[in-house]
Amino acid sequence: MEFDDLSQSGIRRIANYSPYLDQLAGFANEMGLRQRSNLVHLERCLNTEWSLGQNSILSWCPLDDGILVLVVPHYAIAEYTAAPDSDPAMPQRVSARFITELISGDRQLRQSQMQKVARLLSVEPKFIALRQPLSDHPVETQIVEKMVRRYGINYVDSRAVTLFDIVGFGLLTPFQQMTQLNSLSYSLNSAHAKMLELDVGINFARSSSGDGFYIWNRDHGIEANVNLYHFMHLVLADNALAQSKSASKSVPELRACFHVGSCYEFHQAEGLNPTVHDFIVGDVTIELARMIEAALPGQILVGDFMADLSDQMTEASESQVNLDAVSFLHRAQNNLTKLTGLELSGERVTAIKCYLTGERLESGEFNIRRLNIKDKHGLTRSAYNAKINIYRATAPPILLGIEDAALLMRVNRTAAKHSE
Repeated sequence: MEFDDLSQSGIRRIANYSPYLDQLAGFANEMGLRQRSNLVHLERCLNTEWSLGQNSILSWCPLDDGILVLVVPHYAIAEYTAAPDSDPAMPQRVSARFITELISGDRQLRQSQMQKVARLLSVEPKFIALRQPLSDHPVETQIVEKMVRRYGINYVDSRAVTLFDIVGFGLLTPFQQMTQLNSLSYSLNSAHAKMLELDVGINFARSSSGDGFYIWNRDHGIEANVNLYHFMHLVLADNALAQSKSASKSVPELRACFHVGSCYEFHQAEGLNPTVHDFIVGDVTIELARMIEAALPGQILVGDFMADLSDQMTEASESQVNLDAVSFLHRAQNNLTKLTGLELSGERVTAIKCYLTGERLESGEFNIRRLNIKDKHGLTRSAYNAKINIYRATAPPILLGIEDAALLMRVNRTAAKHSE
């Protein structure tokens, strides 16, 4: 590649090489073509170290005119926390917590940290020579971080994920399955567009569950998790409107679950490169899969979780580091002003009410009913039944989820059938 090629076509060729270099488009005046070419060279080198998915890149740090990287076989991360097979009584080389911290958050280490980690893992850091030293440009550092993450495994301690499941998917014809998945994909995109119009941040990612999609917000923090909850009810609303207008089986009947928990993020190998899109697996997806098995058609279940508040810690709130599911829903209801001006099917939304259901008390208020769900493995978990009511100026309201009374009737009927 010629460094003197400063044409727009040359810039586009560089930007298109890596899925992350498109972030540089707005920084043309701050970062020169040589620096961009340097990053292209780095991505090629990281791809070589990745070796078609045989290896995982753990950490990096700049050094002179290049960078140091820690590269281990993909299976080694689990083995590092296990005692040697030859002597199970021997202590672990490193703790599981150490490995978890290593693959969480930023991957850049100081040189002293890199040496310590390499010694603990018995791995020799690899030096990648660059065409010119890395600068301290924050965008450049961010790009390198994302490159390294793409070739490794990432652990997130607290991430909100929602699961949309198509009811009766296995009984549909292949053509109907295709059209219903396509309809759900459109609802996802439509809800995303509406939130962007209102300047509500939702950088959503998706992964197929077979009968639907796992959806999460790539952004971190409690506000990102709350925004995902609002995103979920906009998707369900769009689907409900489409279903009311459809005379065929092209629009799915949905059930949905929302939960917050830990997960691992990774990029699967696709051909000779890792995929651009990330995938997740972990406690949060396992809980969602178990919850959705018990969900009724049209039902919305919310897990019994503790959401991390550490991103918003202040001296006045140091004692509260987690937010339970009930408090999370109160927070979601309180920040619905973000969606002021929202229109659904051409009708202005006047109010949205999202809440967890329960029985009516003598005082006229409602409690919150905790549901106990037993899965096929005999394991029991708690969840809550959720309702979302969307009121519009002149059109009928969009009522999502199942009322507590209706839920109990359906549960009692099912129990009666099983006892016969």
